[in-house]
Amino acid sequence: MWLWPEQQRARWAACDLRVAIALQRAVAQPMLRLVLAGASRLGDGVAWYALLLVLPFTGAPHAWQCMLQMLCVGTINLVIYRHIKRRIGRYRPFVNCPDIHACARTLDQFSFPSGHTLHAVAFALLLSYHYPAFTAPLWAFAALVAVSRVVLGLHYPSDVLASVAGGLVTAGVALWAWP
Repeated sequence: MWLWPEQQRARWAACDLRVAIALQRAVAQPMLRLVLAGASRLGDGVAWYALLLVLPFTGAPHAWQCMLQMLCVGTINLVIYRHIKRRIGRYRPFVNCPDIHACARTLDQFSFPSGHTLHAVAFALLLSYHYPAFTAPLWAFAALVAVSRVVLGLHYPSDVLASVAGGLVTAGVALWAWP
């Protein structure tokens, strides 16, 4: 069935909101929320900054190259997502919907895209390229960060999915240009 663009956008937005509400309700256990809040907090940058500082001193092969790639991609992603957030201006789900509650603090007022997810995915790709032995825990952490952002009421699922795509693209381009 063909819908006019505004009707289609409204249907997608309603679906996005229904999924966000369902995910927040599905993870109502306090212990699980605590784990997701911890992953989200680490995704604020704490884990990444620490890794950037420590990586060159590990003696691991390609440590400097990996650190510089992470620094470049992280900076580019920061500029991109801040620009997009200001241009789009999509408010967070807990602001727009009384059925969703913020279960963690936010770093800014807008939802689209998820900077946490963007960085987690990009860094997981870069690190797993250079250190394949850590692929499983890196991607598990990136997935936890992504899911946590929706479950904690801070992002819509589409914010996170767009950020996954963005992180894959920016890190992929970095690895293609500077393997």
